[in-house]
Amino acid sequence: MILNELYQRDPGAYQDINQDNSQPEMGQLRKTRLTLRQISKLRQMNDIRKIEFSNKLKLIKTQYSPPAEPAM
Repeated sequence: MILNELYQRDPGAYQDINQDNSQPEMGQLRKTRLTLRQISKLRQMNDIRKIEFSNKLKLIKTQYSPPAEPAM
């Protein structure tokens, strides 16, 4: 858990219960195939994660960078 999640509301779009068909039923032996909609949703989620990670790195670099020395 990230500390910011304690103070901010959850985005709520992490899991869509209506489209979650991952539970196999009795007698179902084959894996479910991903639809194009699911693949595009996974791709979008991955892009968002990359952007959030790069933003987080920028904040960390500014926090922990050495202070600028004054000019003499």
